[in-house]
Amino acid sequence: MNTIKRELKDYKILLNSVPSMIISMFILSVVAMNLMANKEMYRSDYFCIDCGQVISWIPFFCMDCICKRFGAKASIKISILAMFVNVLTVIVFKLLSMTPGHWAEYFSAPDPNTAEYVNAGLNATFGGAWYVVLGSAIAMVISAIVNSITNVIIGRQHDKGGYGGFAFRSFTSTAIGQWVDNLVFTFLVSHTFFGWNMTQVLICSTTSMVLELALEALFSPIGYKVSKGWEAEGVGNEYISYVNAA
Repeated sequence: MNTIKRELKDYKILLNSVPSMIISMFILSVVAMNLMANKEMYRSDYFCIDCGQVISWIPFFCMDCICKRFGAKASIKISILAMFVNVLTVIVFKLLSMTPGHWAEYFSAPDPNTAEYVNAGLNATFGGAWYVVLGSAIAMVISAIVNSITNVIIGRQHDKGGYGGFAFRSFTSTAIGQWVDNLVFTFLVSHTFFGWNMTQVLICSTTSMVLELALEALFSPIGYKVSKGWEAEGVGNEYISYVNAA
């Protein structure tokens, strides 16, 4: 009971300390990437890109900023919160997709039969499949733990306060974390339910990681400025003091 009370207090102070914008961006990107993962952008035998991967670098960008200022534990806790909100969102979407009625696109279809297919397709998209949601949640939590711990360990050894150290810890941890995220998801979902072989799982996990890492690297200077700004302005001092005193 004392442990639960302590963790709840930790969460309360953390949520009051981490800027709301970064938490909002984190949660929104997790929800959006899982929804947009339903649309395939490109696919071959050993390479697959879905629209969710264009967004999936954002949670890791947020984790890098949080790790730099608040540490690995804080980053993991925010990641768990984001996945919890995502699961609740999916449940709400599923319940609403089961209600009677028509999507707006139903009324713009050229004929009634097409309209029914359009309506059913949208309900299926927003309703989601349980194994996709579960696989995504497990993959995100595991990769968040790997990414956050790796980021902090590398940061202690190589981050001297400049952009180079921030980039090295961020790029390395993101590469490992994204690869783990892709590997766990493709194994649990694509391999188990869609019949992918292990060669496809490994290659697609790696190629997807490269794409996501490139997108994060493009915006990493912004992440560095954000985290340094927090430090200069004393953002999160209450949480950092609480953790150091524990």
